Amino acid sequence: MEAKASLKFARISIRKARTVLNMVRGKNVAVALNELHFTAKAAAPMIAKLLDSAIANAQQKNKDVDLDKLYIKLAFADKAPDGNMRRFRPRAMGRATRITKGVSHLHVILDDGAKA
Repeated sequence: MEAKASLKFARISIRKARTVLNMVRGKNVAVALNELHFTAKAAAPMIAKLLDSAIANAQQKNKDVDLDKLYIKLAFADKAPDGNMRRFRPRAMGRATRITKGVSHLHVILDDGAKA
């Protein structure tokens, strides 16, 4: 049984989010939450909250799900459109250059390993 959760338009760059997602991918959810709690990365609290949401989705989908068997089957980050986070920096001769802020979509899929 799979359970999904996603965080859209997270205000973090995909490069920073992917390092934390790679750290927890394939692990048990309890171990992953413990590691995220003690990780000093900016993406760790976001991913921990996303993982809590995925666990709640798994419980909503199936009341008898064994939380000890849940593991992170898939975790990835995609680039989100950053149209609303545009900033400009003044440059020489009256010009301006655009500063793009990192925005990403984070996705987590949990599985319990049971064959359907």
